[in-house]
Formats: sequence, C-alpha cells, structure tokens
Amino acid sequence: MATTEMESGSLESKPEHRTYHSDSKYPLKVLYCGVCSLPTEYCEYMPEPAKCRHWLEKNFPDVFATMTVASAPKQDLSTGEAPPAGEEEEKKKQKRGGRGQIKQKKKTLPQKVTIAKIPRAKKKYVTRVCGMATFDIELKEAQRFFAQKFSCGASVTAEDEIIIQGDFTDDIIDVIQEKWPEVDDESIEDLGEVKK
Repeated sequence: MATTEMESGSLESKPEHRTYHSDSKYPLKVLYCGVCSLPTEYCEYMPEPAKCRHWLEKNFPDVFATMTVASAPKQDLSTGEAPPAGEEEEKKKQKRGGRGQIKQKKKTLPQKVTIAKIPRAKKKYVTRVCGMATFDIELKEAQRFFAQKFSCGASVTAEDEIIIQGDFTDDIIDVIQEKWPEVDDESIEDLGEVKK
C-alpha cells in the first residue's frame, strides 16, 4: 500500500506539459502535398512553393481557399494593391549559401608552362610543373599520366601546379609535347633548380 501512495504522490508533483485542444478529433487527418510529399502547411518552406500551391489549387480548391485567406499578404496602404506573389516569395526566401558570390572573370594569363626542380632532402628532388591549365589541360588527368609515365608519385597541389616526385626536368619537356601537341617548344620554360 505504501508504494501506491508514493507513486500517486510523485505523479501529482510533476507538472503536466501536454495541452489538448478540445476541437481536435483523433486520429488526425493530414493532407499531404503531391509535389513535395510534406503536409500542406510546410509547402512554403520547400524550394519551389509555387508548384505546391498550384497542385493544391488544382486538386483541393477548398483547402487552398482557406489557406490563402489565412496567409493573405497585408496590402500596401499607399497603392492599395498586394505585391505579386513572385516578389513576395523572392523577398521571403533566402538564397542558399548566404550572400551571393561574385564570379571573377578568368585572368588571361600568357600560355606558358614552367618546369622547376625543387630540392627536398639531401640528394632528392621534386619536379614542379605549372601552367598546364592555361592550355585547358585537365590537371588531374595530367597528374595521373605523369605518375604512370615516370613510375612515381605525382599530385595536384595548387590551382595550376603539379608536383612530381623525382628529378624529371629533362624528360618532361618531351613527354608534354608528345602527349599534348598544343604545347609548343616556345611555351615551355625550364627554370632549373629553384628554392621552394
């Protein structure tokens, strides 16, 4: 008997957070959108709410009428007209990624491939090839080709730079001209040994 009193006492001391609406009847009937597959109340948060509204207006005009009356935009007092739906939607909807990024125009760099030998440790070197992207050569493809051709490690390290493990400055000029004929002899420059 003591346990029942204690259980009932502990239940009474906890406040109840649930609120029930007397006008709701369970189970609830929820209308799902045929476009975004969410409940129709959440369609406005989807990427294309205009399509959802069109679908709702076409298939359930009575529900659409009640929703548009409830969420009708406030009319501008100066003109007496409501703003067009597209403008209102554009203001409300945030673009993805925050503020827009301005695309910079590609700088027209001179088409020149530079080859340099960089010392690593003791008598080891790496070969740096820069400027391949100015000839519209895919750097990842070139990196794979150099790694296979010279049987060594190669990687794309910067925007327009390929590092090849080993000293291949003599061979690489011929290999580049053989594989990519658009790179002529005048556009390849050998810088020799350069510090990093």
